[in-house]
Formats: sequence, C-alpha cells, structure tokens
Amino acid sequence: MISSSLALFKPLSHFLLLLPFIFASVASQCNNPPIIFNFGDSNSDTGGLAAGLGFPVNLPNGRTFFHRSTGRLSDGRLLIDFLCQSLNASFLSPYLDSLGGSRFTNGANFAVVGSSTLPKYVPFSLNIQLMQFLHFKARTLELATAGFGNFINEEGLRKALYIIDIGQNDIADSFSKNMSYAQVTKRIPTVILEIENAVKVLYNQGGRKFWIHNTGPLGCLPQKLASVQKKDLDPIGCISSYNSAARLFNEGLRRLCQRMRSQLTEATIVYVDIYSIKYDLIANSSKYGFSSPLVACCGFGGPPYNYDIRVTCGQPGYQVCDEGSQYANWDGIHYTEAANSIIASKVLSMAYSSPRTPFDFFCRS
Repeated sequence: MISSSLALFKPLSHFLLLLPFIFASVASQCNNPPIIFNFGDSNSDTGGLAAGLGFPVNLPNGRTFFHRSTGRLSDGRLLIDFLCQSLNASFLSPYLDSLGGSRFTNGANFAVVGSSTLPKYVPFSLNIQLMQFLHFKARTLELATAGFGNFINEEGLRKALYIIDIGQNDIADSFSKNMSYAQVTKRIPTVILEIENAVKVLYNQGGRKFWIHNTGPLGCLPQKLASVQKKDLDPIGCISSYNSAARLFNEGLRRLCQRMRSQLTEATIVYVDIYSIKYDLIANSSKYGFSSPLVACCGFGGPPYNYDIRVTCGQPGYQVCDEGSQYANWDGIHYTEAANSIIASKVLSMAYSSPRTPFDFFCRS
C-alpha cells in the first residue's frame, strides 16, 4: 500500500514542479511574439538533420508530445520549444525542411544535430548556418519587396530574437579524438571567436537582440560515461575533466558576452547559464522527481548507463522505458521532455540569466 501511494505521489510531485512553467505560459502577455532565428546543434534541432540529410530519426523519438517523430532527439519538446510556447510563438520550422509548409514568417531554425563551430566550412557548422541565414535574409527581402505575400521585412529582421546554443560538440568531439585535457582546452578560444564572429555578423546585418546559452555538463551524459574507459568521476558520478572543460568554455563565453555588450552598444545580449541548471537537475534529481539521472531512458545494455553506441535509441534492438517514467536523460545525450520542461522553467525564472532579463522582453511592441 505504501509503495503504491509513493507511485501516485511521484507524478504529483513532478506536476507541482512544472507549475511555474505552466503558469508562466498561461500568464504570458506576449500578444505579438517575436520573430526568432535559432543557431545550434542537437540541443535545439527541431528536424534539420532529417530534412537536410534524410537521416532517419525514428520513434520512440517524439512519442510523448507529438506522438510521432519530428526529427527532435527527445521523447517530446526541447528547450527551444518551451521558450517559443512561453511567448505564444509557433514552434520553429527547420530551415532545411522543404515540405513542412512553413513560409518562415515566425523565423527559422538553422540548428542541426552534430553541429559545431569548427571546422568552419563543414556542414552544418555555425558559419554554414550563418551563411544560410544571410541567403534566407536576401531571398525573403527580395520576395517581400516584390510583393509575394507575407514575408519577413527589414523591420522584422531588426526586431527579431537571435538565439545561439552551440559549442558542446566542439568540446565533446575533441575528447572523442583522444585529445588531452590541455589540447581540448587550448581550442576553446578559437571556438569562442567563432561565436563572437557570428554575433557581430548578425549585428552588422541589423540584429539587436541576442540570447546565448552556455554548454551543459558533458561529463554527466550517459554516452560519455559509457564510452570513456578511464573516468575521473566527481561526487555525483560525472566525468570531472569533461565538466571542467565545459566550465572553461562557459567562462570564456560569459566574458565574451560581457565584452560585446560594451562594443555593440545598441544590442541586448543575454547570457544563460544552462550548465548550472542541468548540473543541479542531475545532482538533486530526486528533488525534481527523477530517478537514475545518469541512465538513458532509451538505449541498450541496462544499468549503469543503458547506452551502447552499437544500439542507439530508435535503432533495431533498442530498449525504452515506459512512458511517464521518471527519467531525465532520453537517449544518452539528450534530455526528456520532462527534464526539458524543468530546464525551461529555470531559464524563464531569470535566476540564471545575465543580465536578468524576462524572456517576454523580446515580444514585439
């Protein structure tokens, strides 16, 4: 009887934790949502990989909210989806999706799974995504000027919100190539420079509103934990060196944002500490209604990580937890919708933003 009562309490406690996000969404006074352009990797890819390369992203991806695969690497919505919903904005369509029916009047998502800042000219690096945006801008202005329907105009581009969430793969890929910690961290300034160049190009193109996420705790991902043989684990079971490199990148990014605020005087540049939000979620998982935060819901092999690179989520032989299970990690790399909703509520709280800026500040007046 006690165990069944606890089972009933878990979903209730999880629901209570989601209330701040639910109320924020309902209470949003954003009657004129901003146009949003997003640049990034799999953390915010809403279908770019599937559309651009035809790469199959199969069920159970998408099972929770969409009830079909949308190309998102999660069981449901991503952080970017929750942020859009908080502004009463539509979900962002992948820029590469030719069959989605979108005319991109609400913006576009250039993020693609696996993207990094370097190498610079390899699809779909940040630089390539930026080139795609410049082509998009030229073409949409051309169509708007010619009177072809409701396309984004110059003012819309100027008032748009530009979100950047990239850098995780630069660090992760370096470690996967067996680089030493010193070699990995030596590359960080070059990665930061690419992000700086991107922001300045967007600023010179008229962009004035920037929302920049730092990178999460790489060393807490089941994929990394299962793949690395010699692990230097911290007290909660994450790889210390990976997380240390992520924190160094984040400090460099924070300083960049600080510096750019004084250089790009007309810009609003908000830096968001995603690392602290995700690390807290893992370190205090039971507080948020999650069990086994270092175990993937969808994967193969069972504990301790349920991750096997030969049988990844959606591929033949995978195993998946029951819907409604209290898992924070979805497939070894990405988070579940339940975790993403809590991450979103923390982001929207402003407690992790510098400067502390309400997200609905970006609504069009």
